[in-house]
Amino acid sequence: MIQISESAQAHFRKLIERESLPGLGVKLSAVHPGTSKADVRLEFAEPADLGGDEWAVDCEGFTLWLDAGSVKFLDGAEIDYETQATGGQLQIRAPKIKGQAPAEGASLVERVRWVVEHDINPQLAMHRGSVAVQEVTAEGVVVLRFGGGCHGCGMADVTLKQGIEKTLLEKVPGVIAVRDATDHDSGAAPYISRENAT
Repeated sequence: MIQISESAQAHFRKLIERESLPGLGVKLSAVHPGTSKADVRLEFAEPADLGGDEWAVDCEGFTLWLDAGSVKFLDGAEIDYETQATGGQLQIRAPKIKGQAPAEGASLVERVRWVVEHDINPQLAMHRGSVAVQEVTAEGVVVLRFGGGCHGCGMADVTLKQGIEKTLLEKVPGVIAVRDATDHDSGAAPYISRENAT
């Protein structure tokens, strides 16, 4: 399930021994798993910090605890520690942490959500914006709601047609159009105000 190198185990053992707390171990969990923002969290944990549903990986001199909800995203993860002239660097590789693209036979909704989450929203985040899938009709029309800096933005129509719709039409067979269901007049902090967009 998880590979933890000898050098990483030695590194953790050294840090744990320094703390001299009985039962102290290391807990690994996924943060925002299955999304483009996914990352790992590694922290020391005492037995009282554990919820009781963690998976235990026995290491030499300590236990590595895996958050139960993170297990499928951390399967196949590798933890290594490389000693360098200036110190050392801990490296964690978790190839499944961002999830896996839906299979070809997955529903249209699953495939649309995947592209929105992994291709479109990371681009919109650069302008403090995002979109959420409100509906995917049986005909293949995707209905979205803009949020953040895109909610009320004067360029939302351009973003919708030249960015989002173009991407979904290219990457998700079955999508025929994209519509915006956002009430842009209620946007509180648009990236570009509607008055400045003309």
